[in-house]
Amino acid sequence: MTSLQCPARVLVARHGEAEYETEVCSDDGGSLTAAGREQARGLAQRLAGERVARVWTSSLSRAVQTAEIAAAPLGVDVVVREGLREYGVGSLAGSTTGEQEYFSGLFRRWAEGDDSIRIDGGELISDFVGRVGAVLEEAADAHPGETVLVVSHGGAILATVPQLVGLPRTRGLGIVLANCGVIELEKDADGWRLVAGLD
Repeated sequence: MTSLQCPARVLVARHGEAEYETEVCSDDGGSLTAAGREQARGLAQRLAGERVARVWTSSLSRAVQTAEIAAAPLGVDVVVREGLREYGVGSLAGSTTGEQEYFSGLFRRWAEGDDSIRIDGGELISDFVGRVGAVLEEAADAHPGETVLVVSHGGAILATVPQLVGLPRTRGLGIVLANCGVIELEKDADGWRLVAGLD
């Protein structure tokens, strides 16, 4: 069997619970709470028998902290990738606008087929999904026949994973991925498959 026939197993996890320095919208920040650190340790415990080869993570601090805590007991390296960052806040930066409501409306319009949707001052949602997907492809291609953990963000994961596995864009709407919740994927020469976790 060639390496192209050996599927890469990609476990995509949301970061642990985080707290933020301020209530204003920002693309930065977010440090794990005590509960978030415990969630990251629990993630490592759940994956202890999975022979994880490496952890890949978003560059945002809440994700890096989760990845480092999970990687230590697994005895593996951490690779940081900007492409795994959450969707940017654009012109909302510094405001106290209700991010969740604003973003849910944008993502709903994108999921329903509007590829021109973007936040003012930010990237197209389709470009965002493309950049997250590109890093998931990179991680899978670097680890044929192995298991990797990828730590990212709820919006990034729920917008991108359905696209990778051929589900409708709307599949991620209304789903809340718990902190340190995991979606299991496989990728081989035939493409991506959803194994578990998108429900």
